[in-house]
Amino acid sequence: MQFTSTPRGARLARRLVSHRLDEWGHAYDSPSNETFTLIAAELASNAIRHGHVAGRDFHVRLVECVSEVTTILRIEVADTRTERCPSPEMPTAPAADDEAGRGLLLVSRLADRWGVTSRVGAPGKSVWAELERKCQ
Repeated sequence: MQFTSTPRGARLARRLVSHRLDEWGHAYDSPSNETFTLIAAELASNAIRHGHVAGRDFHVRLVECVSEVTTILRIEVADTRTERCPSPEMPTAPAADDEAGRGLLLVSRLADRWGVTSRVGAPGKSVWAELERKCQ
């Protein structure tokens, strides 16, 4: 899915992620939907705040891998900026009075795994996160 690098684009991305998860059987009010939607919101917000290049959109890719034992939800948020790449190490907490800097800290605490890769076939990077749930 492709979105404009604006607050409206980030909001639409978050809403479409929640909607898609509901279609996949993760109800809107389920812990999986709420957690993954929050992760999506943080990654989309970072894409427009730190990865924005004038005239370029950001992209969101969702994948659900279901096995007999687990369900893995994966999101990839890609932007075209190459020089602003987050460190895959555990982000440090900002000072209590800082107004920003908590997005990737939140993602690192909520996701089971996350990281950064170079985009394939285009300039930029893709920040991804995965949430793994045991099947019942």
